[in-house]
Amino acid sequence: MKVLTVLFLALLGCILSHSRLSLFYAATGLGLWFDKMIPSLLPFMILSGIMVRMRLTDKAAMVIYPIVRPLYKVRKNVCYAMLMGFLCGFPMGARVVDDLYQRGMIVKREAEYLLAFCNNIGPVYFCSFALPLIGRELVLPYLFGMYGIPLLYGLALRYTRFRDISLSPGEDMKGYGAFVAACENRGISLGERLLEETHNSIQASVQSMLSLGGYMILFNLLNLIPHILFGGPLPLLAPLLEITGGLRQLWDAALQSGLPARNGFSALFSLLALSFGGLSCIAQTYSCIGGSDLSVGDYVLHKIMLTALTGLFYLGWFFLLPGSFLR
Repeated sequence: MKVLTVLFLALLGCILSHSRLSLFYAATGLGLWFDKMIPSLLPFMILSGIMVRMRLTDKAAMVIYPIVRPLYKVRKNVCYAMLMGFLCGFPMGARVVDDLYQRGMIVKREAEYLLAFCNNIGPVYFCSFALPLIGRELVLPYLFGMYGIPLLYGLALRYTRFRDISLSPGEDMKGYGAFVAACENRGISLGERLLEETHNSIQASVQSMLSLGGYMILFNLLNLIPHILFGGPLPLLAPLLEITGGLRQLWDAALQSGLPARNGFSALFSLLALSFGGLSCIAQTYSCIGGSDLSVGDYVLHKIMLTALTGLFYLGWFFLLPGSFLR
């Protein structure tokens, strides 16, 4: 506790003594939250929250269930969490898993399984921001590195560590039929319940977004300490604190130092940092699952494993096809 107290007092002192610099880093986090996180994440949070509350997830999962069910041997609600986690991106994966688990629509083992591989950087963010930033021409190899490896990792886990997960025959007990029955018991119409759950979903989503914004500001602000100690930001540390602002710092530093825009080391480090997600992503995941008995420590271990596997993928690419490596 004494160490933490000293660290927080040191950070407070740095903020007070370098107010202009601290304002810059805090404003960077706030701007990223407002410009990137809110428009790209809040609508998905609200809509997914409504679907979970209305018990419509098993219907939505039917889009991919015929393909996913034979491979991963999971129930429809688990399939829905996989769909949202991969399409909507971080931290929607953790948010959806927590929503389903808290409402008894999946069991703990299923929630732990989903957290192991379904909470990654979103494909829209990856293709529209990350790949253009690091100047890559190819797309498919990077999509495989970002999403194919987690999918294969999840498949391997299903038949090893999580092979005990069963497909219970009563998987629809808490589905839409139970929701309709609950409405009848309360004497309210489906339309009234829809309005009620929409209101609840908006409130919960806005509260979650405010929390995520706080984490983005805090972890961008932590760049203040190495900036003061070393006379400037540490480009390799920044993405490990907060991924979006950190990647921009990394590539700005690479260009300022005269390195070519297609610098291989910076690109590889960026791709591995995207796989890991950074400390801010871990903290935001904890904010999504902190109200349950799900372990953020297990989540971090799986992220480290996925980052290591991603590194092996790029190493294999380098040895097998060096001419196209990181194009």
